Amino acid sequence: MPVPRRPMTKRQAAVVARTRTVRRRRMIAEVLLAAGVGAVWVWAHRAAGSADAGVALDPTGFSPGACVAIAPTTGDRHTTVFLDAGHGGLDPGAVGTTSSGATVDEGKVTLPVELDTAALLRANGFRVVVSRTTDSNVVRLTPPELSGGELSLQGAHDDVAARDVCANLSGAAVLLGIYFDSGASPSDGGSVTTYDGARPFSVANHRLATLVQRDVLAAMNGQGWQIPDEGVQPDSVEGSLVPTSSSSPIARAAASYGHVLLLGPADPGFFDAPSQMPGALVEPLFITDPFEGTLGARPAAQQ
Repeated sequence: MPVPRRPMTKRQAAVVARTRTVRRRRMIAEVLLAAGVGAVWVWAHRAAGSADAGVALDPTGFSPGACVAIAPTTGDRHTTVFLDAGHGGLDPGAVGTTSSGATVDEGKVTLPVELDTAALLRANGFRVVVSRTTDSNVVRLTPPELSGGELSLQGAHDDVAARDVCANLSGAAVLLGIYFDSGASPSDGGSVTTYDGARPFSVANHRLATLVQRDVLAAMNGQGWQIPDEGVQPDSVEGSLVPTSSSSPIARAAASYGHVLLLGPADPGFFDAPSQMPGALVEPLFITDPFEGTLGARPAAQQ
């Protein structure tokens, strides 16, 4: 028969609580560092990008090949990182032109970056859940989400929101969105990382964004590319990434939301399932700058 434990004193309970807090902080710091290093590795060693066989977390709720968990290849830290390859499928994202005049779609470039980052994290003992493994949408599309063979405004909203649903389903410790920037002028360029400052974990958001921005920029400019540093910014600068070009209710709601949907808080009636972990969104290059668009489109330029 087990011997009953004596109740802890208030001082003992406080020590245990502090110890657990320190352990949680160390775990988060480790994940943030690995995510930052993963971003560096992408730009130093980028290849064609491929996904090992993983496990779909909810085959009925997501498109085929979307929201897939991939086990670590070396060791097991019992910690998950969620990676989102921006856009994809019927949503090409920003469209740019390389120095040679070739067209490059953002959604096609973010995917290999995501998959290669996942490979590094897995080699360091992390379980990784990716938003997509192919050039597809994440949400399983229904008629209201389509318009003339393209995503409707509702579809664009739901496709981003589905990434947060997947992140929450994954139980990830951190979220990293991988996107590319675009500008009104071909001369617009630079690297920027965005975080949300309105979440309960805003300090961890900022820390992750700072790590990723620092490491990505250092790796790229270590190649001699001289990419401008656009810094770390709150997502209130960006606002919702859902198109707001119509006067429909969802467009008005997106225009007034004031956050990047992938990172932002709940907004009843517009966005009900926000991410539940620290996150950041990196845009390492402007795909509309011919020089930077060429770098994003050519794997050989990353080696």
